[in-house]
Amino acid sequence: MTPTRDDISAAAARIAPHIRRTPVLRMGGDDLGLDIPLILKLELLQATGSFKPRGAFNRMLTSPVPAAGVATASGGNHGAAVAYAAQRLGHRAEVFCPVATPAAKTARIEAAGAVLHRVGAAYDEARVASEARAAETGAMLVHAYDQPEVLAGQGTVGLELEADAPEATHILVATGGGGLIGGIAAWYAGRGARVISVEPEGCPTLATALREGRPVPCPVGGVASDSLGARQVGALMFEVARHHVAGAVLVPDDAIRDAQRRLWNALRLVAESGGATALAALTSGAWTPPTGAQVAVVVCGSNTDPASVTG
Repeated sequence: MTPTRDDISAAAARIAPHIRRTPVLRMGGDDLGLDIPLILKLELLQATGSFKPRGAFNRMLTSPVPAAGVATASGGNHGAAVAYAAQRLGHRAEVFCPVATPAAKTARIEAAGAVLHRVGAAYDEARVASEARAAETGAMLVHAYDQPEVLAGQGTVGLELEADAPEATHILVATGGGGLIGGIAAWYAGRGARVISVEPEGCPTLATALREGRPVPCPVGGVASDSLGARQVGALMFEVARHHVAGAVLVPDDAIRDAQRRLWNALRLVAESGGATALAALTSGAWTPPTGAQVAVVVCGSNTDPASVTG
């Protein structure tokens, strides 16, 4: 079941005591080397450094959590969010991450008291292990992107953005498994701004799914694979995307790194590679806004070693 605007509004009320309403920054694009003004939704300032707590809290607050707690798989950001939400709500958490998950992310998971398991080379292997563990223990499975409650929670980014920047005509959103863009597109479905997906060339999950007409396995690689490295988009978000995502753009790794540097140099914002991917569509020229567009960019994550951006 894909989330409705009512589902997203209910999620916003449910999670409000536990998350931050992140700010919107209006700025001249010349600071970033662009010739249009921009609206930035600074979701990298969310608790745990990404948008992910929205979905994690909504999942845990919608249904009773069993005594075994929660289990999840993650490239890092979702795991940190689940660990944080479980700690705040008094639940046990087990998080399964690929072996190569950056220390900036695993440190957050362990600091929140979750049990961390390093499994496999990619997210999909960790996902299989987390599902087996949940079946074994009876823990609540908190999927990184393919659950209605998670999509509705992530959709609250769209609710806030429409309220705080109603003039936006186009919204650029980074896509991995698709929870964030699926939730945002569900909020704007049939009204308001056009939602555009931006993915690294090394992780083309939604672009491929839209071309093939269904979610299909894709390669996983590149600088943003730790946050955008799902092997395929979720079935729930795809039903939203095929009707309500206006386009899918791919950007190279060099453009993502350049966008990270621009955010640091202009705004002193440390964005991880996945967090800067949406902006890279503009700064690289991979997507050109139509005349008169009011463009909003979701800067969705900050969990990286600052030296990798500022050095």
